[in-house]
Amino acid sequence: MVRALDAGQPLPIDVRGQLIYYTGPTPPRPGRPIGAIGPTTAMRMDPFTPRLLEAGLKATMGKGNRGPEVRDALKRFTAVYFAAIGGAGAMLSQYVRSVEVIAYEDLGTESLKRLEVDGFPAVVMDDCQGRDLLEEGRKQWRDMSKLGSYKPSERIIVSGG
Repeated sequence: MVRALDAGQPLPIDVRGQLIYYTGPTPPRPGRPIGAIGPTTAMRMDPFTPRLLEAGLKATMGKGNRGPEVRDALKRFTAVYFAAIGGAGAMLSQYVRSVEVIAYEDLGTESLKRLEVDGFPAVVMDDCQGRDLLEEGRKQWRDMSKLGSYKPSERIIVSGG
């Protein structure tokens, strides 16, 4: 997709206002629209994400953190990064209502698919104001650890400000 953009060619889909979920779903079981659909590591897509955000993409979803270039681009283009639950692909499949291959069908599991979902669980990990939930949580953990005030029964709460 980035190669097409860089060559001035149209994308196979209009990414404006859309979310791309980094996943490689497994084949569906009988009677289901999709198999396991767990997130893949989002950082692998960091070299491509700023260019797609510039083209109008509004959200990405995967697992793990994003690099500084992506966090800067999220802020610059008013977009967000969601984290889905890693290791829970079979559970996540229950939130998918329908699947349609919309581009790059020859790539099989790596093709672009339109998913209709209902109640898909995810967390805003990096927001459009430059905040990074993982980094904020790590900082809060370090601060509490230095004070010796952390007790395993306590919960770490990160507010959105």
